[in-house]
Amino acid sequence: MIIVADENIPKVAEWFGRLGSVRTFEGRRIEPDMLREASVLLVRSVTRVDAGLLDDTPVRFVGSATIGMDHVDTAYLRSRGVHFSFAPGSNATSVAEYVIAAILALTSEAGEALEGKTMGLVGFGNTGSRVAPRVRALGMHVVASDPPLEVEGKLPSGLDVTPLDELVERSDVVSLHVPLTEQDPFPTRQLLDEARLERLRRGALLINTSRGAVLSTDHLLAALASRPDVKVVLDVWENEPHPDPRLLVRASLATPHVAGYSYDGKVRATAMLYDALLQFLGRGGEPPQPVPAEGIPIAPSEHPDPVFWANRLVQRMYDIRADDRRMRRLLGMESRAIGDEFTRLRRDYPVRREFWNYVLPRTRLTSRLADLAVHVLGVRVE
Repeated sequence: MIIVADENIPKVAEWFGRLGSVRTFEGRRIEPDMLREASVLLVRSVTRVDAGLLDDTPVRFVGSATIGMDHVDTAYLRSRGVHFSFAPGSNATSVAEYVIAAILALTSEAGEALEGKTMGLVGFGNTGSRVAPRVRALGMHVVASDPPLEVEGKLPSGLDVTPLDELVERSDVVSLHVPLTEQDPFPTRQLLDEARLERLRRGALLINTSRGAVLSTDHLLAALASRPDVKVVLDVWENEPHPDPRLLVRASLATPHVAGYSYDGKVRATAMLYDALLQFLGRGGEPPQPVPAEGIPIAPSEHPDPVFWANRLVQRMYDIRADDRRMRRLLGMESRAIGDEFTRLRRDYPVRREFWNYVLPRTRLTSRLADLAVHVLGVRVE
């Protein structure tokens, strides 16, 4: 069995090599000629999977090591009888940690308190539901908007569910966690349009870690021009890998679509695809275990403000400002160079571990700091 895979899927050759011959390529350059003998294709979000790629190939299983599937023509796959699997939830913890890192970084630098502020979560699936308890532990009130889950009756009881327009007006922080969809009744392309962007609360922080096209670049630039009080954190961009430099300049934090790029999340996605392929092939056996906890020790820093302390602790585990600095190297580059550098930043992204790998000594923590470490950050206290 020939398996063609994106070379940036971790452990893909090691694990899938047990099932067949693995050939790896750069994801953006996977072409039909590479699939003439392949029965399995494993991709990430940078590979468009449709008739143009798969016609006249023997591919019968497509797996995407991603939480989204807007890069895959699933209707075409169904018409061809091609099985499709992806990895929903695999990087949700990583994205939630990114959101917390961004909020702590910006509020700590500005000397702002989080207690009593409102967090608006647009989308309450795998990621939004992981962000909620963390920000509640920071003293924030959570409101959410997720019409699809609301219609299905899948939102937790007690959650403050509100229409999107009201959420935007009520929230000090608005964080987007929705898939990119075009179909009614709940399309998300340009979900926050000009009118909704203008409704943002004074001094609001807007975070997008979902898909770039959920926000229009032109609409967002116009809104920011008239609302200099609004701050934005952008991990995803329209027209990737060519983000608009004007928006890059205006963002308070800018990163190259790496919010979900923890090593643990990536390997978790690989394991999910391996398990799906085993089931497709009708083979027994257990998929490899993703990554055991390593118990990486860290020493707590001292500071009288617990939120400032939490920010300093996060910096030791994940320095979001370092990602921002690398991203800003794109400024001043020519258009083609921007695309190449954006791709390189993702391809060569340094190993980042999720916070549960880290351990703090309980004896050196107050109860408040231990609570923040466990419930906001997910660090182990022993």
